Amino acid sequence: MKVTEQDVQYVADLSNLELTPDEKTRMQKDLNNILDYVDTLNELDTSNVAPLAEIASKFAPDQKQGSDRFTYATRPDVVVPGLTHEAAMQNAPDTDGKFFKVPKVIEK
Repeated sequence: MKVTEQDVQYVADLSNLELTPDEKTRMQKDLNNILDYVDTLNELDTSNVAPLAEIASKFAPDQKQGSDRFTYATRPDVVVPGLTHEAAMQNAPDTDGKFFKVPKVIEK
């Protein structure tokens, strides 16, 4: 499967990007190189490779083992009060009193 110029234009339109002809050509080339590399990787025999969820512990031997490695990422699930509507509106650069007012960014 190859990325076409139409594919690049479609993605640029979805992303609301304006690409020059040179940028479109470079983007098409880069995307096709990435897909070619993935095809090369798909040729590798990985049947004897164990599934892997993370690799950080492979390179940090002094870390804890098993599920203890992830204790740093856990915290108690505690409900705390959120920002009140009034406080949020006080920080808004522009508001109609009920909603934030922002400039229109999508023209389509």
